[in-house]
Amino acid sequence: MIHSKKLSTKIGIYCLLIAGVLLSIAPFYWMLVGSTMPSGEIFRLPPKLLPGDYLAKNLQSLNESLGFAKIFWNSLFIALVYTVVSTLISSMAGYAFAKFTFKGKNLFFFIILCTLMIPSQVTLIPLFEMMVTFNWLNTYQAIILPTLASPFAIYLMRQNMKSIPDSIIEASRVDGAGELKIFFTVILPVTRPAMAAVAIFLFMSQWNSLLWPLITLNSKDMFTLPVALSSLIGMARIDYGQLMLGTTLSTVPIMIFFLLLQKHFISGILGGAVKE
Repeated sequence: MIHSKKLSTKIGIYCLLIAGVLLSIAPFYWMLVGSTMPSGEIFRLPPKLLPGDYLAKNLQSLNESLGFAKIFWNSLFIALVYTVVSTLISSMAGYAFAKFTFKGKNLFFFIILCTLMIPSQVTLIPLFEMMVTFNWLNTYQAIILPTLASPFAIYLMRQNMKSIPDSIIEASRVDGAGELKIFFTVILPVTRPAMAAVAIFLFMSQWNSLLWPLITLNSKDMFTLPVALSSLIGMARIDYGQLMLGTTLSTVPIMIFFLLLQKHFISGILGGAVKE
């Protein structure tokens, strides 16, 4: 009787999990199916649940409308450069706040945390004026540089690095290693999971960024994917087939990036849960 009850509970749990998985992947499946259909068939009733034969046409139309290869390259280049440089900066800042003692350290860290509470919209006008002053409008650096020092990434790296024993760092100093050598050969290998979690967060935030690129980019050749896809939404006509295909293709790099780093992601996030 008890065995039967446990079996029924397990079956119920698995059914709920399967239902949750199906609900989670349903939007992505519909997006994939929609990208293979002309715009007029996407909203027909009853809906067509199997892929159509309009994928090549949608891809051709999307490329003609946006120059998709160039747009894709813009987004990939910006996101990768931003992720690599910002992860390095955040790791260095986190290391300084975790393992160095200097005047005003806690105050500076408190100020960094306070910036998390400032809405990004508040900084748009000052940042835009800076870009105009530097003559950086419609350039890669206008998108990459303003948010390189991510407060959340600095916080996560600092919390993770606090768990590293000071004895390891002191031993390296006794052996004659400089601070940069300690950072690159001792600290970074240990904090690889946290760096992977930070990299995923930074890549996704930059890849999906719309408002700031929309403000600073005014040339079609410089558009990123979110900006280019938003331009497909017109006042009179929206080609949902192109929009579905563009959205589908734009999710591929995020999925690949996450799959490459997923084994480090959970341990990296949990590594930040260090008591003060």
